Amino acid sequence: MHHRWGEMDRRLLVKLGTAGLAALALPGAAAAMAAQGFTHGVASGEPGPHSVLLWTRYAAASDTTLTAEMSDTADFARVVAGGSTTAAGERDHIAKLVIDGLEPGRWYYYRFVTPDGGKSVTGRTRTLPAGPTGAFTLALFSCSNLPFGWFNAYAHAAARQDIDLVVHSGDYLYEYPVGDYPSSKVALPGRDIQPTHEMVSLADYRLRYASYRADPDLQRLHALFPMIAQWDDHEFTNDAWKGGAENHNEGEGEWAARAAVAERVYREWMPVADTRWRDYQVGDLATIFLPETRVTGRDRQFEIGEIIAGDGDPAKRLKTFAETAYRDPARQMLGAEQENWLFDGFARSTKAGTRWQVCAQQVVMGSLFTPPETREWFAGDQPDYVRRRVEVGQLAAKAGLPLNLDAWDGYPAARARLLAAAQRADADLVTLTGDTHNAWAFDLETDGRPAGVEIAGQSVTSPGFEAYIPGVSDESRVAALRRASPQLKWANTQDRGYVTVQLTRERVTANWHNVETIRTRSPKLKGTHSMTATRGRRRFDAA
Repeated sequence: MHHRWGEMDRRLLVKLGTAGLAALALPGAAAAMAAQGFTHGVASGEPGPHSVLLWTRYAAASDTTLTAEMSDTADFARVVAGGSTTAAGERDHIAKLVIDGLEPGRWYYYRFVTPDGGKSVTGRTRTLPAGPTGAFTLALFSCSNLPFGWFNAYAHAAARQDIDLVVHSGDYLYEYPVGDYPSSKVALPGRDIQPTHEMVSLADYRLRYASYRADPDLQRLHALFPMIAQWDDHEFTNDAWKGGAENHNEGEGEWAARAAVAERVYREWMPVADTRWRDYQVGDLATIFLPETRVTGRDRQFEIGEIIAGDGDPAKRLKTFAETAYRDPARQMLGAEQENWLFDGFARSTKAGTRWQVCAQQVVMGSLFTPPETREWFAGDQPDYVRRRVEVGQLAAKAGLPLNLDAWDGYPAARARLLAAAQRADADLVTLTGDTHNAWAFDLETDGRPAGVEIAGQSVTSPGFEAYIPGVSDESRVAALRRASPQLKWANTQDRGYVTVQLTRERVTANWHNVETIRTRSPKLKGTHSMTATRGRRRFDAA
């Protein structure tokens, strides 16, 4: 972890904003971190009917008191609300505050003003509606790995006039060193990240956020729409759970210390509240729940390799596992306290007459199984580890085990509890999901009855199936996955982009927007796929 640049990064961040640093010849984000004044634009989040949270970063030699101003016009002829807050060095010069006393369902302009009259760029945000609400549109994003390409999905959304709220369901950034996911061969020239090593320390995490937030399309998206956001694993490190992560080892210190640093820096750099889970009321149209599925209650992921290790027939071991430990009701994804909050929330929402119960969460809830065709897909000259993985995947599928045990598929009892709670509440459940880098539409069910629909979004830039199975068409991949996975109603396993989700009184419409490219900076779309679900059916309408 200790590369030559590493100590320089840390010293830079300890002395953030001090005089003279700007004179250093620094690469990329390090230069931005050494800059003075408003370094990363503005952002907003946590909207309610009468309040919103505002965010900026102001670097200076000492703590600076900033005044936030809100107006209903872009010229700020009339300031209708505001407040003051401090951009403090101990918080990486981040300033955040909640503005109250706003009108429901309204667009507002906002800016920050320094004591000597300097002004930030102007941002725009929106409060949530109150009372009877006919329609509301969300934009769903996930999995934005900067060196893989341009954030064209952000750019396309930022040019639209019909989005009320942005949802980021995780993997807002990635922890890896330069040259590792993406490899140096695949990384796009000019899409540079700092630090060059894996983010582990407080300084590392801060510098990586600074790197990502320097992106112009991400800055613009934040400036134009309120965002509600939740981390997934890469804001910590790959395949995190409550007691560790796949990409964390002893040489990187205690997991609890690293996790605390990751959470602290997320709170600094994102326009989010300091609570791990929360919900939002969109008039009488929807309750949006934002649970935390990674580090609060999640038990360690099952590993197929560990299950089949040792003596005996691997197929028999997998079958025994599928019938016993796999279904253990004690295994948790959310933890008991959060389950109670979410399940009670479903009941409260439907009792109040709210039309939709939306769960904006991180990992796929629908069941996805390895198709038998993977044998042919990975035939020929493959490395031994790929061949072994394919064979194990086939054995697991034969035992009735799903493809991805890091998703809700690895926690079937916890998923059944959640879906049963939605059914008990008579909820019209819609889950919004990221994580897998590909686009999916699932009908969710438990106990043989429909329980809701899942709208899973493709990534902003991170590669999906198309990168790992390049010789097979999207049509063939999807057809095989659908044959193996009865809950799967549609998928796209080749494109990057984002989803808009339009809620109306009687239906939800999901539009998966696919960008033409991520290798050059262009907001053009290559196409959109739409699906609807009618209220009361708890499944997607026929295509």
